[in-house]
Formats: sequence, C-alpha cells, structure tokens
Amino acid sequence: MRNIEVWPKLSGLAILAGVSLAVMIDWNSALARYSSPLFASWTAHGVGAAASALVLAAARRGAPAASIDRRGPLWERLGGIPGALTVLLAAITVNGPLGLPGTIALLLVGQVGFGIATDGFGWFGLQRRRPTFCLLASLALVLSGAALVIGGSA
Repeated sequence: MRNIEVWPKLSGLAILAGVSLAVMIDWNSALARYSSPLFASWTAHGVGAAASALVLAAARRGAPAASIDRRGPLWERLGGIPGALTVLLAAITVNGPLGLPGTIALLLVGQVGFGIATDGFGWFGLQRRRPTFCLLASLALVLSGAALVIGGSA
C-alpha cells in the first residue's frame, strides 16, 4: 500500500490520539486538584495497566504464544516512565497559570521538537532522516502558536 493511501486513516488515528491525550491530561489534572499530581499519576497508570491487561488477555486468547515476540532492548518496555512523567508534569502545569490549552500547546512543541531530533539522530532504532526546512519551519510555527495560546490566555 502506498503512503498516500494510508495517510487519511493514519491522520485520523493521530488526531484521535491527540484528543485522547488532551482528555487524559484534563481528567488527571482534575484528580490532581483534589489529591496530588503523584496520586493522579499512580491512579492513571493503575487504571491503564488494568485496561492493558484485559486487552492483552483478550489478544492472547486467539494468538499462539510463539507469536508474541519478546526480543528487543529493555528500554522498549519502559514506555510507562515517560508516560508517568507526562501525567505528573501535566497535572502540575494544567492546574497552574498555563491551564489546559497552554499545557497542550507546549506538549506539542516538545513532541514535534523531540520527534525531529529523534528522526535526525536516529535515536531508538529509528531510521535517520535529515530535518527538512518544512519540518523546522513547522516547529517554528508550532512554537509561535504556543506563544499565541499562552499570551492570549494571560
């Protein structure tokens, strides 16, 4: 399948993931207001672990054990660490002067910037891709947009 054929489907999934991230951050930040950012992070990851266990159990029911590949570096299994930091730090910033829009805008800056660096250096086993002018310009525009979101809400 050519890249152009899957682009609309993948774009929709990426947008849905972004909406899910914003909802997650909002809900976890609300919990942190009534408890603490650390408690909100633990709760979110406990619920996420339980949901993942259910999905994994359902997926394994139909798949032979040999189809689950356990090879690969250990760091690939540690994705929960940055996830926990995301929940913890976002719960702090959403409940501060940045609010949800400012937090999401700066999260996007961090994600795009880190994504460009990750591709550029080939980190985490990704294929190295030289940053193009369009990618760097998009980072500048996202940063400018974040400044507008934050400045406009002050």
